[in-house]
Amino acid sequence: MATDWQTCWHICGRMSTNSGIASGPRSQLDRYATSPPGGPRWNPGSKQRLTPYDCHKFDGDSVLDEVGRTVCEARCLPRKELFESWEVARRVLRKSRGGPVLDVACGHGLVAWFVALIDRRTPFAVCVDPKFPANAERLAAVLSKRWPDIGARVRYDRVGVNEVEILESSRVVAVHACGDLTDQVLERSMAARARVAVLPCCHDHRELDDGGMSGWMPRAVAIDAVRAGRLRAVGYRVWTSTIPVHLTPHNRLLVGVPPGA
Repeated sequence: MATDWQTCWHICGRMSTNSGIASGPRSQLDRYATSPPGGPRWNPGSKQRLTPYDCHKFDGDSVLDEVGRTVCEARCLPRKELFESWEVARRVLRKSRGGPVLDVACGHGLVAWFVALIDRRTPFAVCVDPKFPANAERLAAVLSKRWPDIGARVRYDRVGVNEVEILESSRVVAVHACGDLTDQVLERSMAARARVAVLPCCHDHRELDDGGMSGWMPRAVAIDAVRAGRLRAVGYRVWTSTIPVHLTPHNRLLVGVPPGA
């Protein structure tokens, strides 16, 4: 029982009792938000598309800067998706390295690209979505041109989560898998004893289990606490964290690793 409460407390820490939104950590992304004196603030959480006019923001030699310069040339990726994917990928890699990566409900598949670029022990990456954005192919082509060795190991499967093969060695990632799609990802990952990371959103309070805890905490937080408890109940080690809230209000990251992984 004490372990369950520790899980809930960890997830609930630093939550607003009104909104249920975690404030999130201060981030190295702050440097990208700087602007010339008197100029407008450049917002990394904006839905505006990155263009070559934004390339000067990515003037370093980090993986994020290199990817940033590359996707600017594609003129199709929202700023927030770049930075959000980066924040998720680097947190996942703190707990889970080596093995294939499955980026479920992937959108443009950028989380998979970041994981494969940073962790060269990734044999292949599969970007899974029943309906990819219109520019997913264009972005993949630009990234593959810059990193052909990685591009040869990244594939895009137009299928749902229940149609994709999950190996025990897989790392399954789902960013903003809406509503019970997050639960499907967790269930399939647990069945395969695979490592998993989810950044849930669209907490449908009528359909999702809050464990009866919504009287003590925001209901969306309770739903995610129940999800963490389900992982622990089958022996998974669980880590919870948040990505910067200015990128998304749905910023709670749940990572689960099975015993022996």
